[in-house]
Amino acid sequence: MGGPRAPSATSGQIYSAVDSNPLSLYVMHPFWNTIVKIFPTWLAPNLITFSGFLLLVFNFFLMAYFDPDFYASAPDHQHVPSGVWVVVGLLNFIAYTLDGVDGKQARRTNSSTPLGELFDHGLDSWACVYFVVTVYSTFGRGSTGVSVFVLYLLLWVVLFSFILSHWEKYNTGILFLPWGYDISQVTISIVYIVTAVVGVEAWYAPFLFNFLYRDLFTAMIIGKKLHVEAGLLNANLAYKNKTLKHHSAYEIALPLLSPVLLFVLCTTWIFVSPTDILEVHPRLFYFMVGTAFANISCQLIVCQMSSTRCQPLNWMLGPIAAVLRGAAPAPAHGSPHPRAHPLRRHRGEPAEQALQHSAFLTKEAHGRLTRSGGRENQLGVCRSTVNNCCKIPGCYLFTVHL
Repeated sequence: MGGPRAPSATSGQIYSAVDSNPLSLYVMHPFWNTIVKIFPTWLAPNLITFSGFLLLVFNFFLMAYFDPDFYASAPDHQHVPSGVWVVVGLLNFIAYTLDGVDGKQARRTNSSTPLGELFDHGLDSWACVYFVVTVYSTFGRGSTGVSVFVLYLLLWVVLFSFILSHWEKYNTGILFLPWGYDISQVTISIVYIVTAVVGVEAWYAPFLFNFLYRDLFTAMIIGKKLHVEAGLLNANLAYKNKTLKHHSAYEIALPLLSPVLLFVLCTTWIFVSPTDILEVHPRLFYFMVGTAFANISCQLIVCQMSSTRCQPLNWMLGPIAAVLRGAAPAPAHGSPHPRAHPLRRHRGEPAEQALQHSAFLTKEAHGRLTRSGGRENQLGVCRSTVNNCCKIPGCYLFTVHL
């Protein structure tokens, strides 16, 4: 990320990105330029990308083990061990570093391909849910934390901030990298290490004018909405310069239709659920939302790479809408009241089964397993597109042919 790549074989255009973040330009890029020299030239950039993504997935499941319901950081609960916070903090920073180094390795080895762009940004879209949900465990949902619904809204702030960058590129041909990503990744890594040293109790106390650290965490994520204003300004500038690829308001806004509908469907599910599904299964619900969103993002990324028209509706919206319709059946005679506390209701009820099936469907559809010789390799994103890209002469997934 963060620099021009070779001409794209799918669009015939040069990959163009603008990174104006001072932290990135004056601190991280010099650091990455040094780190990339450590990697051997035979190491494929996509392997670096995939390795960083797997570290975020590992952090997600590690915290799911120690803090499955986001109560571990609350008072009077068993806290996550300090050593776990150290591991999570280091792995998060390493993943961020690998995400910054992969593009430099591609240019260093002259192995930039359309596959690399798709693989990099496709995994980035899926990584959003992993690092947002993982950092939630530092504050949790107790009296000193934020509710699972607030975190759900904050997750959507991050998701919309991500897709807005690619919406800009779809319309202007230039990817404007948001400032919030670099700042948030460095801050999150520091927060993990500080938590390991001082403990989660340090986040209980007010830090300024009775504002809690959870409020600072919320404000930091909400600050990402500033990228919305910047995105609109960039689009308006392209309109004035007559460099927009699309000219009607409908075509310009078309890529945002599926994300907005996904938000509406998932939010409606939360409010109509008779079992308060988000309170009972927050982690699984976040995972389903993030995975479906990543699939929508990958669809947009492929369209912008190939200069083709984005489809208005992603196919995943259909199954989610169907699940929503059947997730809250009318209670049978003698059954518990639909507004009974969710912890008192038996597990395996229709709403919970619907969420489990929906999460499984989105995960399987988005990140399928390809079996070869008895071994499984999860490509993670847009498998069919990746396979097609791999058929291009000289385009390989995890190897560099010098």
